[in-house]
Amino acid sequence: MTIPQTTDEPRTLLAIPVYNEQEHLDAVLDEVHKYIRNVVVIDDGSTDDSRMILARRRDVCVVSHKKNCGYGQSIIQAFRFAQDCGFDWVITMDCDLQHEPSRIPLFRQAIRRNDADIISGSRYLDNRDSPESPPAERRQINQIITERINRVLHLDLTDAFCGFKACRVDQVSRLTLRDKGYALPLEFWVQVAHHRLRVREIPVRLIYNDPNRHFGGGLDDHEVRLQHYLDVFKNALRQVGLDPGVVS
Repeated sequence: MTIPQTTDEPRTLLAIPVYNEQEHLDAVLDEVHKYIRNVVVIDDGSTDDSRMILARRRDVCVVSHKKNCGYGQSIIQAFRFAQDCGFDWVITMDCDLQHEPSRIPLFRQAIRRNDADIISGSRYLDNRDSPESPPAERRQINQIITERINRVLHLDLTDAFCGFKACRVDQVSRLTLRDKGYALPLEFWVQVAHHRLRVREIPVRLIYNDPNRHFGGGLDDHEVRLQHYLDVFKNALRQVGLDPGVVS
């Protein structure tokens, strides 16, 4: 599959993972096109009308999974697509209205500064314009995991789980990413640190439209989810030759 190139430099792609987002899909795609031309949607086996909506649009490329493979696999697919199509950068954002398309120009501005390989959105770096609060269990897990990542990998993150990111394609193509689910960030940050990629955070607004979101596979239990994340983190450390025992 190919995607039209633009004269913009650097060449930047917006990638949006989608799973059963018929309610928001058209509105989000209409909005993002105000800020960026090149858009790919990774349809992760949607069973609602998302496929039909995407089929009638002519302003996006679509990569379709025959079955639901998981959020992590959609992000991995987005990185591959960006590399195969010769893009310099890929911005990833969700389609559930928790990532504001109006922030895309801030990512593109940060890209033009050319001083980072990963530009990661943070909902906690500066949340003065975010009146909402995250569900307590999710915030607690984010804090615990972010602290472990910073301590073990010597990063300086404030939000380990925000999916609103800009990544330099030739650098993320070096990463070995396997996790197909929501634990992908644990592998991602280990690989980022292992390859010594430059990281910078920029603030994005904290929005929680779905406090009852389901994670599947028993992960709706926050203790089970936290342990799963820690297990993935330890395994990712082993993969790069680091001692998982440093994760307490």
